[in-house]
Amino acid sequence: MAQGSIYILGISAYYHDSAAALLKDGQIIAAAQEERFTREKHDASFPQNAVSYCLKEAGITIKDITHVAFYDKPFLKLERLLLTYLDFAPSGRLSFLKAIPVWLKEKIFLKDTILNELYGFRGELLFSEHHESHAAAAFFPSPFQEAAILTMDGVGEWTTTSFGVGEGHRLQLHSEIRFPHSLGLLYSAFTYYGGFRVNSGEYKLMGLAPYGEPRYADLIRRELVDIKPDGSFRLNMEYFDYCVGLTMTSEKFHTLFGRAPRDPETLLTQFDMDVARSIQEVTEEIMLKTARHVRQVTGKKYLCLAGGVALNCVGNGKIAGEGIFDKIWIQPAAGDAGGALGAALVIWHQYLGNSRKADDVHDSQKGSYLGPGYSDQEVEDFLKAQNVPYEKCEGGRVHARVADLIAAQKVVGYVQGRMEFGPRALGARSILGDARSTKMQEQMNVRIKFRESFRPFAPSILEEKAYDYVGLPYESPYMLMVGTVRESQIAPASRATVLKGLESLKVTRSTIPAVTHVDYSARVQTVSPERNGFFYETIKAFYEKTGCPVVINTSFNIRGEPIVCSLEDAYRCFMCTNMDYLVLGNCVLDKEKQPNRDKYKKEQISQILD
Repeated sequence: MAQGSIYILGISAYYHDSAAALLKDGQIIAAAQEERFTREKHDASFPQNAVSYCLKEAGITIKDITHVAFYDKPFLKLERLLLTYLDFAPSGRLSFLKAIPVWLKEKIFLKDTILNELYGFRGELLFSEHHESHAAAAFFPSPFQEAAILTMDGVGEWTTTSFGVGEGHRLQLHSEIRFPHSLGLLYSAFTYYGGFRVNSGEYKLMGLAPYGEPRYADLIRRELVDIKPDGSFRLNMEYFDYCVGLTMTSEKFHTLFGRAPRDPETLLTQFDMDVARSIQEVTEEIMLKTARHVRQVTGKKYLCLAGGVALNCVGNGKIAGEGIFDKIWIQPAAGDAGGALGAALVIWHQYLGNSRKADDVHDSQKGSYLGPGYSDQEVEDFLKAQNVPYEKCEGGRVHARVADLIAAQKVVGYVQGRMEFGPRALGARSILGDARSTKMQEQMNVRIKFRESFRPFAPSILEEKAYDYVGLPYESPYMLMVGTVRESQIAPASRATVLKGLESLKVTRSTIPAVTHVDYSARVQTVSPERNGFFYETIKAFYEKTGCPVVINTSFNIRGEPIVCSLEDAYRCFMCTNMDYLVLGNCVLDKEKQPNRDKYKKEQISQILD
């Protein structure tokens, strides 16, 4: 290590999406979620594997770490837990008895737990507040020298929503909404009611919403949530059970909507779609009103967003489209994983007082390519060890090869460079397909991802061509904003075709039908040569071949599994699905030529049954 360097290790753990992030003298060196190593989706355990990776990436040991930062304050969380149970007593005994042993065993002595996990660490252990970590992750890597900051999630210690300002190397949060009143928990309650998994299925609810009508939006506003003009709100807790119960919604909630929660994996009805659309509309209303209030109060022309609600890319797109701020920047790992990075940045800037200089153009997130990567030699060593056939494409020929495959309607697993930090695949661990195809959306959902047919796919578009296809006011590099497909790309006949629910999937809506949702929206990743070099060259090759600068980009995983991390993960996922080709660096694997296909076919059947 360089003499005098300061290494800060940020950690988030013990709720969901544990992660580790490492700074060297304030520069982001590495960051990764624990789930990618353990293969357990949303893994909440101490991120031992992610920590080991970060140290390896920097070429140091735990003894070189000068500071460790944890992303929230456990005693404040314990205070909230105890006071909430006292407020609702004697209700909630079962929930209390389930939660308290975990706290007594693991979380109340968190300092000792962390030091035991980081054996050999000799530096300073510090704790940041949860929403301070979110705010730091939003502002400090952003391209803005000063900006308003808005954080919205389920709950931290007490805070569920906060806003403030960042200026230079300082941030300050001015206002907050406190538990139990939470936009994130409101949305999660409807996620649970819709039969999806809380803290995992919220994006499914968002994807389902365009199939429905907002028939229940006024009912939600009237009975469940009182929304003020400034975006602040209060929930009617009679309808929710998350304070003291083991479920999100109460019997009164179910009576209000006339039905119990949908059983997971059962048939989705028009009612489910209408409920999803209704809560999405209410969520967008709160996000927009809050954003307008934040602009008015802070007077800042830029906005930085983080917290789990900032993964609601439809709401983000509405804030951008309304022009409330000149520009917004959203932390790619907006949820709890990003808290690890935020906590480390709090120490560097707030605690140690180090300066920061931004240029209002370039962020310091490095494309969010902060995870493990593999050299060409490591790829070839792996393939030779597996004794599998492959084609090597030297001198940049791999881009043209991938373009040819996509144009021929092949589905391609694509592993390049360092893995993404955050929930979105950004061209490092992706599955690619032809956005022009009318069949690819259903084929990739059912035959590749083994997931619900209604789920939309995202387009990755050459940044300089993006505005010809989707209406966005500025770039969307981290796939966290939804825009509307431009009228010039819309198929006129689709406007006259009226189908309801999942039947609407049969309509060809645009020149890029595989990534055009039923409401003519698209969750966009704009791809630039500076940020996404290798991936940009691949899409550019496809554009030069076909005249279309757009490809389908979905995460390289199957339902129920995290995005692939290692070469082994990628090969197994490739073999257990109906992907046609796998591209590892500059090596191309043809499924038809792979040995042991029958072995992996059995595993594929098991995945479908699960």
